[in-house]
Amino acid sequence: MKILLTNDDGIDGAGLWAMARALKNFEVVVAAPMSQQSGVAHAMTIHRKMEYRRVENPVCEAWTIDGTPTDCVKIYMEAMAADKIDAVISGINDGANLATDVLYSGTVGGALEGFLHDIPALAVSRDVASEISFEEVAAVTAKYFSEQINSGENFFLNVNFPKKYRASSAEFKFSRLGRRDYVNAFISHEIDGRKFFEIRGDVIDLDRSDGTDIFAVEQGFVSVTPLHVDVTHHEKIFSEGMN
Repeated sequence: MKILLTNDDGIDGAGLWAMARALKNFEVVVAAPMSQQSGVAHAMTIHRKMEYRRVENPVCEAWTIDGTPTDCVKIYMEAMAADKIDAVISGINDGANLATDVLYSGTVGGALEGFLHDIPALAVSRDVASEISFEEVAAVTAKYFSEQINSGENFFLNVNFPKKYRASSAEFKFSRLGRRDYVNAFISHEIDGRKFFEIRGDVIDLDRSDGTDIFAVEQGFVSVTPLHVDVTHHEKIFSEGMN
């Protein structure tokens, strides 16, 4: 089985290489952005050329591409791969991707591109300032991924590790997306006569109730949220059809 590994923290991300080392029982190839790509969601680069180059390392075949996580997955799978890719893992992200943040997350976006190619996909994140090392997250994720693959079912899962486990080891808990917003602050800067905005913000959790991914992570579980790509409002279609 050949796994494509990507991330949104960039080719030098510590979580990326911890994950690559942990997947020693699989054939692994890395295709990751040249620079930080947090918050790019499922963006794809058009109207400009993207540099790509081979990265020399002792772990696996690796490439870096001057684009988004989606670009990395799409370009490698459709233009570079000599063999079939069987699954995509995106991460390990340094910071949680919970609730409605999945709509902004480059980590989730990279996994989504894999799932759109009709193969299993996993987005993996670790809560900010977590006591759990990237190596531990990677080892646990590799084992969990193997179990999911052996089930024979396709999947698109968003996995988030807590700041610390509630027990002596990882406990997985299926959960739905919560709802998260931000009190945004827009900071204006002027540098050499040019004006810039910088966005900062404080988290407001509007739904962190029992059953949500936010609640699960806060309680020390590893949250697993199954995602899908159909954003159709089916109830609206049904209600209109009944009128």
